[in-house]
Amino acid sequence: MTPHKTAFRALSIAGSDSGGGAGIQADLKTFAALGCYGMSAITAVTAQNTLGVHAIAPVPVNVVSAQIGAVLEDIGANAIKIGMLFSAELIRAVADSLRPWTGRIPVVLDPVMVAQSGDALSQDDFSEALKGELLPLACLVTPNLPEAEKLLGREIPAEGMETAARDLASLSCPNVLLKGGHLAGEDCDDLLFLGEEQRLVRLPGKRILTRNNHGTGCTLSSAIAAGLARGLPLVEAVVQAKTYLTAALQAGAAMQIGQGHGPVRHFYALFPENPENKQQQEQV
Repeated sequence: MTPHKTAFRALSIAGSDSGGGAGIQADLKTFAALGCYGMSAITAVTAQNTLGVHAIAPVPVNVVSAQIGAVLEDIGANAIKIGMLFSAELIRAVADSLRPWTGRIPVVLDPVMVAQSGDALSQDDFSEALKGELLPLACLVTPNLPEAEKLLGREIPAEGMETAARDLASLSCPNVLLKGGHLAGEDCDDLLFLGEEQRLVRLPGKRILTRNNHGTGCTLSSAIAAGLARGLPLVEAVVQAKTYLTAALQAGAAMQIGQGHGPVRHFYALFPENPENKQQQEQV
């Protein structure tokens, strides 16, 4: 009898994006593209598209907890990614569900507060609950600059990113990936602070000129979780995730999906060329 093989398993705890570019949908695409079996605990249902968020309906807290418990008690997970949580009550419930697994499953926390369109995705008491309940359970937090400013309660100039990364780590999450996508100019470097080593790793990046950048934060954090699920060390998981996102952005730059900020191309390696586009080019 052939022995059973164990899949690399990754769980996303996040909101649903009806437009398919961010949230649970982006996470599951990323997990699959990077060789992981993806699972989900949906925290909220959003009505959104490439132009913005039209409505948000939170999933009952007990149902979110039940989803997490059902997945972990049966299938298990090699890594967990947390995205949109919406409320302090929900943050506490997710934290309660994950505490029994602390130290056994690496958790990547993406503190989603604002969508690409600028629409708020969380309530006002989000930051304090996040810092008190979930940051201590995560092995990595991945804020962009606006999210980091909310967590620290101050503005972060470009020259203050190193200090901000260290200050974020002092909030109780040992490792911080502070993303530079909101910086002005061509360069958009990220900073990875490794708390145990007290070491900063600068991850250079060049801005890719495209409107199709919806869900980049979700995609990056879930790609890191996929790397951790496959057993990669943290730095290698972050570097590979950044490489994957850059390629997905480049591959999707010329796509037309919706009238606003379209998604990245998660399955660029599996489908390197759009057959429909190729056919249109041949007819010209």
